[in-house]
Amino acid sequence: MNICVFCSAADLDDRYVVPARQFAELIGKGGHALVWGGSDTGLMKVMADGVQEAGGKLIGISVEFLAHKARAGADEMVVTKDLAERKAEMLARADAIVIMVGGTGTLDEATEILELRKHGLHSKPVVLLNTAGFYDGLHEQFRRMEDEGFLPLPLTDLVFFAADGVGALAYLEEKAGFTG
Repeated sequence: MNICVFCSAADLDDRYVVPARQFAELIGKGGHALVWGGSDTGLMKVMADGVQEAGGKLIGISVEFLAHKARAGADEMVVTKDLAERKAEMLARADAIVIMVGGTGTLDEATEILELRKHGLHSKPVVLLNTAGFYDGLHEQFRRMEDEGFLPLPLTDLVFFAADGVGALAYLEEKAGFTG
């Protein structure tokens, strides 16, 4: 399964790095491929290192203005002209999507992926990996949107909030019909 992971390229605290590394190892050991932003910095590097070291495949989708940060040694590296093309390419290559901790770029990616799912433009499973409660506030906001009629489908059909990588991967494998 090709698992698209949206996450930060920043260097982060161990409370985010350690669970990311564990999740990356699960992806690699499970025989899955990581589709990611291609950067060799921050949490993106942690994910790529963990997947590659555990035997998984790396499919990087970088963007022209960040190509100088692209990871050497990825199984495949695509460089797109802009962020919109990058998101579209990542979604096209993915069987499933995981949104990990990140800043405004990750939030942009998350909202676009969820908006496309809401409108039926893709049916790939989406997980928000809620490491250290990072997305608790967003989860509450989504529940409010659902309660007040802003979502045309149940929140549980839109996105799954996982507390850890084990739960995230189990959900994705079930929803994507992965049999190993």
